[in-house]
Amino acid sequence: MSLANFVFSQKKSDRVKQHLLFWGLWYPYITLTHAAMPFGYPEMSYFKNPIYTFSESFFVVFGQLPMVYIVLYWIFPQFILKKRYIAGIFFMIVLWFMCGIFNMILMGKVMQPFLFWVLPPERIPASQRVPGMSFFMAVIATNKGAFTITASALMMKVGKHWYHHQHRNLQLQKEKSEAQLQLLTAQVHPHFLFNTLNNIYSQAQTESPKSAKMLMDLSDILRYILYEGQKQLVPLKQELAMITEYINLEKIRYGNKLDVHVLTPDKADDVYITPLLLLPFVENCFKHGASNMLQNPWINFTVEVKGTTMVMKLMNGKAPVQEAEAHRSGIGINNVRQRLELLYNDRYELQIREDEEVFVVDLSVELVRQKVAVQPAAITATQTDVTYA
Repeated sequence: MSLANFVFSQKKSDRVKQHLLFWGLWYPYITLTHAAMPFGYPEMSYFKNPIYTFSESFFVVFGQLPMVYIVLYWIFPQFILKKRYIAGIFFMIVLWFMCGIFNMILMGKVMQPFLFWVLPPERIPASQRVPGMSFFMAVIATNKGAFTITASALMMKVGKHWYHHQHRNLQLQKEKSEAQLQLLTAQVHPHFLFNTLNNIYSQAQTESPKSAKMLMDLSDILRYILYEGQKQLVPLKQELAMITEYINLEKIRYGNKLDVHVLTPDKADDVYITPLLLLPFVENCFKHGASNMLQNPWINFTVEVKGTTMVMKLMNGKAPVQEAEAHRSGIGINNVRQRLELLYNDRYELQIREDEEVFVVDLSVELVRQKVAVQPAAITATQTDVTYA
């Protein structure tokens, strides 16, 4: 790994090494400045006593850790970045004096007894610190290096943030270009697909009307996925109509063996939802539920709209599975979780419960209300309540 890759790496293991390297570089610098200006021991050169100098400098550096990290991970992001400058300056001053007290305790109560214990007597300075100056010296010691170290750490943090922001922008531009190229390439395929389906539909109308109806339903679903699925929002009624058509196609595959209850609201034109958000849950019912049940497979799909809140309850029977499969999470469900978190953040609640023979999904989403716009919809079915015995 190159030095640049190491410095800008966001891996947790590399971050620990980055911090160790940072303090490893600052320690000799603080030792040098501390040796040149030995506070509290008059008429003494620390250069003549390097063992004591390096030992005491360790406590000097350690005493600056709280201020550096509190500024770096609390004051800077919570106040400075949010333009709460007065509060940020106030907490900086409070932190300065609190760290001075910490240094006073560390240097007077911890460091000196420890150094007297570990160092030989000839390495202990004979002269004593100036009495009455301990707190002043602690505040000065904090100011001596902490602000410089904090400033350098903030510069590195801002630099890393800018680097990753630029890298992310370049990556997004690259992905956008690739997506545009793929879109241009793929525009030919839907036309070919729908033309072929229309030809099969025309042929099947006379030979097998039931198959022709299935082809038309399938064509409507594919058209919705290809075209409406590219939009940011679609009417909830249109989304539920597509899901109803999907369930109708699945019911034909199961014949009279599947017990299905579907209930959707009559009026859901003025609330809008992200397209294809609910479909993976319904697909999961058939893939991992009904298809694995040998006797009496069943599905219950209910959607209510309360104001702008959509409440969905989806239940299906399932066959008992082995322990290894019980803890397996489908890719489609995980993708929906990520989409919900990105698009709706704190405006949704999702609970998934899996018992031995029942799978339950409870989803509540705060939707967007818009004025009803007259627009063509390939799918018009909105409500069914069908039971097959």
